[in-house]
This record gives sequence, structure tokens and C-alpha cells, in this order.
Amino acid sequence: MSNKIKFAVVGCGHIGKRHAEMISRNEEAELVAIIDVKQRSALQIDHFDAPFFNSLDDFLASDIEVDVINIASPNGFHAEQGMKVLNSGRHLVIEKPMSLTKKDSEALIFKGLQKHKQVFCVMQNRYSPPSVWLKELLESGKLGKIFMVQINCYWNRDNRYYKPDSWHGKKDLDGGTLFTQFSHFIDLMYWYFGDITNIQAKFADFNHSELTDFEDSGLISFDFVNGGMGSLNYSTSVWNTNLESSITVIAENGSLKVGGQYMNEVEYCHIKDYQMPQLAPTNPGNDYGAYKGSAANHHYIIENVVDVLKGRSTITTNALEGLKVVDIIERIYSLQ
Repeated sequence: MSNKIKFAVVGCGHIGKRHAEMISRNEEAELVAIIDVKQRSALQIDHFDAPFFNSLDDFLASDIEVDVINIASPNGFHAEQGMKVLNSGRHLVIEKPMSLTKKDSEALIFKGLQKHKQVFCVMQNRYSPPSVWLKELLESGKLGKIFMVQINCYWNRDNRYYKPDSWHGKKDLDGGTLFTQFSHFIDLMYWYFGDITNIQAKFADFNHSELTDFEDSGLISFDFVNGGMGSLNYSTSVWNTNLESSITVIAENGSLKVGGQYMNEVEYCHIKDYQMPQLAPTNPGNDYGAYKGSAANHHYIIENVVDVLKGRSTITTNALEGLKVVDIIERIYSLQ
């Protein structure tokens, strides 16, 4: 593929606009369509010079040439829309979570293989400098055996985020706090340490009973299949603003903590015979006005799609890893 890679984006919320923006900025990519159920005038997308469609079906029925379709619609639509994209013979970029069930994620992977099309899952937190550093450190074996891992995700999501007219907070479209807010951190956990087993969980709904159909907080403990034990503590009940997302690792040869609002800084590192390198700064979090999201790394995702389709690179987050994140969340939620 020597020409520009042609992209269409389904969903024009905050994240869909990020996709469209990063495609527009990439010299080897071209935005050929934007798709959303709302009217174009209501979406603030006039600065994108691309045809607009009200449904994926309408777009697929058009004769517009497209290589890749990015799904950034509500979680509950990912599986159905992803299947339509793959059945149409296009590559698929699918926002997190890949779907709301392991079964649907497996079906997407199978369809991608059947159609010889790539399925890219969006897990942009892997690109931040502390994430890359920790992954390389773990792979180097310098830490020795992993003893304990603690992941804390303490965010604010209140009525500025869970609005009555929004899909956020609806069980069928949102899926739950782990799917929409914290799947990034479950992805990092799986990427770093592998699968989990012996899961125990407690859930609570402290201050979202009027706002959402599901829990806002949980205490999860488990063992890693590869050795060591871990816990995930999460809540969206933090007052007014995000507190932190952090990961603490206690290992045979040292300890470390990556923290900050978005796991964006190494707060502690004390490892035998090891000198901490200087890391590049982390991109700021996505700013949605009243609330903040994870680090703004979507440009890396578009770059990776272009590089893979031009034969220059491998997929950063493959579909099997996207499936495993859904599988882990589904197993945690089965304990509710």
C-alpha cells in the first residue's frame, strides 16, 4: 500500500473526534467519512472535510473507497458494528472495550481471520513512557519473582459525566465501570503480568444509584497464573476530580510504584543494582471539560494502523489481547 490509508470513523463523541483528528493529522492517512446517529450540526465536526452519514449501513451502501473503519460508538454497539465492518471486507479499529462479552469478542476475531482482515484494539495507555519502561523492566527479569501487585483506580465520575441523555451508565450500552473507565488498566495488568485466577470480589454502589445501572466501586483480589498475587481497587465515587490510577509492584529484587492521575509518573523505584533512566514526559490526559480521561495517545494508534497496513510494523494491541481484557472483566463481574 503506497497510497494513503483511507479511514472512516463511526461515532462522534469525544473519542470519535480524537480518532478523526489524528487521522486528519497523519500524512499517510485520509478521513473519507464520519458516521453518527445525531445530526451533523449537533456534533461540532464542521472542521472535518469528509462526507457525513447517519448510519454505518448507509456508509457501506455508498461507493466510497475505504480501507479501515474505526468504531468509537457506545460499548454495546461495538460487536455488531465490528461484524459489519469485517463482513464488508475492511480492516477494523475498535475502541475499548472490544465488546461486552467474551463470546462476541471471539466472534470478531474469528471473522477477522476468516476475512483476512486486521482487528486493532485501542488501548492507548500502553504508549505512555512509564508503561513502556515498566514493560521493558519486567521483561528484563531484573525484578526477579513477582510477589504482589496492587492496582488502584480512583476517579471522579459524577452527574457531569453520567447525564440522563447519555449512554454512559446504561447497563446494555455501557456495560459497567470496569468496561468503560478502567479497562485500560486491566489491559496494562494483563500486558505486564498475564492472566489471573482465584478471583474474589466485593462491589458497592456508594453514590451512583440515581446515575447508573451498576456498581461504582470494587475490591478485587486474585492470583496471577504466572506467580504472585494481586489486587485491583477501583471507584468512580471520588469527589470532584480524579485522585489517581497507580500500580505498585513488590518483587524479589525491588519495588516500584507508577502513579499520578493516569499512571503518568514513576513515584518510587528501588531495585537491586538498577539505576532509573530519565523518561520522556507523558502526554496530558484527555480533557473533557468537567472530567478527565486517560493520556491522549490516539495518534500512536493511527500511526500503528498505518505502519501495519504498509507492512512496516506489527500490531501494538492485537485482538486476542482485547479479548482477554473482556474475558477478565466478565469473570470479575460474574461474582456480583
